[in-house]
Amino acid sequence: MRRLARSLYFWVLVAVAAGALVGVLAPQTGVALKPLGDGFIRLIRMLVGPIVYCTIVLGIAHMRDLPRVGRVGFKALAYFEVLSTIALGVGMLVGNLLRPGDGFHADPARLDATAVAKYALAAHDQSVADFLLNVIPSTLPGALTSGELLQVLVAALLTGFGAALVGERAQFFVSFIDSASQVLFRIVAMVMWLAPIGAFGAMAFTLGRFGWQSLAPLARFMGVFYLTCALFVFVVLGLAARVAGFSLWRLVAYLRTEIVTVIGTSSSESVLAPLIDRLERLGCRRATVGLVVPTGYSFNLDGTCIYLSLAVLFLSQALDVPLSLGQQLTLLLVAMLSSKGAAAVTGGGFITLAATLAVVPGVPVAALALILGIDRFMSEARAVTNLIGNAVATLVVSRWEGELTAANLRAALVAGGRDVRGTG
Repeated sequence: MRRLARSLYFWVLVAVAAGALVGVLAPQTGVALKPLGDGFIRLIRMLVGPIVYCTIVLGIAHMRDLPRVGRVGFKALAYFEVLSTIALGVGMLVGNLLRPGDGFHADPARLDATAVAKYALAAHDQSVADFLLNVIPSTLPGALTSGELLQVLVAALLTGFGAALVGERAQFFVSFIDSASQVLFRIVAMVMWLAPIGAFGAMAFTLGRFGWQSLAPLARFMGVFYLTCALFVFVVLGLAARVAGFSLWRLVAYLRTEIVTVIGTSSSESVLAPLIDRLERLGCRRATVGLVVPTGYSFNLDGTCIYLSLAVLFLSQALDVPLSLGQQLTLLLVAMLSSKGAAAVTGGGFITLAATLAVVPGVPVAALALILGIDRFMSEARAVTNLIGNAVATLVVSRWEGELTAANLRAALVAGGRDVRGTG
């Protein structure tokens, strides 16, 4: 019992259960606790940009092998594209087999378009040019405070390459970044002990605001979505892990604190910094982790991809609008592109879903009102799937690069990541 009392995982789990209880029994109190969850996520987001920046700069500066950096980036992007396409395909396959929207018979004329107007407007306004410009920071300090991971990635890559090219003359700068990185990770370790408070507030708000009763009409769709995410994680990602020589179950157990925190806060971003640290402890090189994880948070959103394809099929079935094979393939191609910008747009997956619906004739954007009320509950499954997907991606790329052997990785997972930092 004393060991449990010192476990962050235990307290986050207790907080999630307590928050759910408060939200159900005292909804108004639960809604009032929203600032606890929001405050914790803001604390984490405050640190994400600087930590990612320091991690990438140090990795590239110490590596000094610029062709290898490019090789790691190419392998990561190739892996992301394959897995994202598979995730979209799995969502479509399950949606066609189980058909969660059949029997709903929703009337498009009775849908409340005002509830989703802001998402439709944001999807309409977000052009490709806007997305590309959003990747380029206005200033170097601004990249660290913008909250856009791709901007941080661009700034860090340029700084890291510059430091590597300067060589020994950049040693003072690299030492400063190293010291800053250690301070930031120590701050994260302290802030993470506030995770139970954040998870408690976020879960209490979710159930207090929406309530269990909001789940009943769409329980089948939610069940199919959770089943599809589990199928993707334990079959597709499980196979990828097995090929790379490690157990997915061991990895899930190793990341249990981060997974429970994501469930409580409904945000995978809340554990981005701890995830970087945890993967380094398994023996992955800092440069690899720093490149793969932040890029994956924008380009390897497996849970979001499943949600996109499955939600569109559900809405078409609910409105009795049949989609031909050709239309579904067109939807797959559009979703492959639109999903890549999901993390760079305010409103994330829901805005991306609104943009994807534009290619589906007969299904108005107003149909999003059918699932708006349960989106918060489904965001937990999306976030957990995205988290596990990016952890697996980092370990797979690290194995491809020969940074750690299968035996060492298995031993590190069994040991819980103790005493293996820097072995890559």
